[in-house]
Amino acid sequence: MNAAVLAGIVFVAFAIGYRFYSSFLSRRVFALSPDEPVPSQEFEDGVDYVPTRLGVLWGHHFASIAGAAPIVGPAIAVIWGWLPALIWIGVGTVFMGAVHDFSALVISARHRGQSMGQIAGEIMSPRIRTLFLIIISLLIWVVLAVFAFIIATLFVSNPGAIFPINVQIIVAMAIGWLIYHRGFSLGLPSLVGYVALMTAIFFGDSFAAAFPIITEITVVGWVWILLIYSFIASVLPVWLLLQPRDYLNSHQLATGLILLVAGLLVLQPEVVAPAVNLNPEGAPPLLPFLFVTIACGAISGFHGLVSSGTTSKQMARMTDARPIGYGAMLAEGWLGLMAVLATTAGFATREQWSLHYASWGAANGLSAKLEAFVAGGGRFIESLGIPLPAAETFMAVIVIAFAATSLDTGARIQRLVITELADAYRIRALGNRFAASALGIGAALLLAVTQGDGQGGLALWPLFGTTNQLVASVTLLIVSLWLQKNGRPIVYTVIPMIAVSAATLWAMGGNLMDYYARFDELALLAISGTLILALDIWILLEGLNMLWAGRVDRLSTRTD
Repeated sequence: MNAAVLAGIVFVAFAIGYRFYSSFLSRRVFALSPDEPVPSQEFEDGVDYVPTRLGVLWGHHFASIAGAAPIVGPAIAVIWGWLPALIWIGVGTVFMGAVHDFSALVISARHRGQSMGQIAGEIMSPRIRTLFLIIISLLIWVVLAVFAFIIATLFVSNPGAIFPINVQIIVAMAIGWLIYHRGFSLGLPSLVGYVALMTAIFFGDSFAAAFPIITEITVVGWVWILLIYSFIASVLPVWLLLQPRDYLNSHQLATGLILLVAGLLVLQPEVVAPAVNLNPEGAPPLLPFLFVTIACGAISGFHGLVSSGTTSKQMARMTDARPIGYGAMLAEGWLGLMAVLATTAGFATREQWSLHYASWGAANGLSAKLEAFVAGGGRFIESLGIPLPAAETFMAVIVIAFAATSLDTGARIQRLVITELADAYRIRALGNRFAASALGIGAALLLAVTQGDGQGGLALWPLFGTTNQLVASVTLLIVSLWLQKNGRPIVYTVIPMIAVSAATLWAMGGNLMDYYARFDELALLAISGTLILALDIWILLEGLNMLWAGRVDRLSTRTD
């Protein structure tokens, strides 16, 4: 099968979804109005609540949600064949993931920019708020530790990426200062910054060779550096680093996607992987594990945390929610599609693909799959006349940039979650953003270095897919309750909620059986997974009971 044809089919599905389905949701379900008040203007504080133009905020949101997971998940899931992966990415993104992100952004904006945890407290109960905030905090805890490890590993294996990533930080802060404090328009600084970033990529290897001490930093050393940086980024005003960096990143990432597509069209590679592979050695069954392996590439609870944690506090108009919430998720689905094609058509022969995907043990590795994506994507870009080493360095920078922006945003969200919990229980010390951020980053650092090699977070990474999808299902439940309360149709959020909940609970149950069967070596996973599953079932049961009670009340009212 020609990979370019597959890409074209999915692209058309995404375009139709945005043009018609997102428009329907915006008008008929959520009734968005450009004149509706938004939190960024009502509560502007110059730190978290900052009115932001659409293009800049779209860049922040897209760069924040598009971490390493939409690359890793699809790159692992193709072990079951390319067809199930593409179907789930296409259908899941249009009807579930984009709906989830869009609705979370709208509901948060209509609740003073509060997180989904806080909104759960208002719509359901204070008890549910606490339970959901705990689940959210656990998810972000793992994300921070693992993403720091991923970036550290890529820095060690691709030292040429260190220079451009650090140039990006400096350029972003300069742009933020010029725009917000010197009154510059966005155009010229952005153009200069973009050129600087692209140029820095080609000097990455030379910089690493000129300063060999940088290449001697270990994975653990980079984990420390990255998490300390994340602490600083999480307490700075969003206009100084988060917004301009993510805005620049979105251009860089868009350039990467465009180059991948252009290379795909020029190379016209054949997909060498099987369409369906139901019984790979050592792998769990396709159903339900496809739906939790490809999480961020189709639907992701983390995206709802970004929508309600940072984006809703910066949205300048309510109608911006459609291109930001729904549109950015389509862009992430496109990234997931490219990950599938890079790891199935990026290999020259079926034998090369089979070597990487000989068994679940061979396929289920974060670093190995990221490297497969870098190599496959580099082959696509090489077809455009760009030397392979430069193409692979560019792909490595793209992956690191995706992960780094999610790391920044995750650290800020964790700080906000801790502050919300502290406010609920009147813990004044953690109401300070510096103290709250220090606690969140300190916990992530402790998890990351527990094994002494920076990969301690990987001990809990198997819980990421299921926990992430459980958070998504609870978010859709909260949105459905809000819609019902306001007399609006709920079917468009309830059906995805039921589908995601069923698949994820099924997968979590299967995982827990395996963890308890090997309790001596997987005790942490077994205990943590049981806690998360119990909390989630509790929330779901209470929410479903409220939905049913609301339906009965409406039927009773109509009868009367």
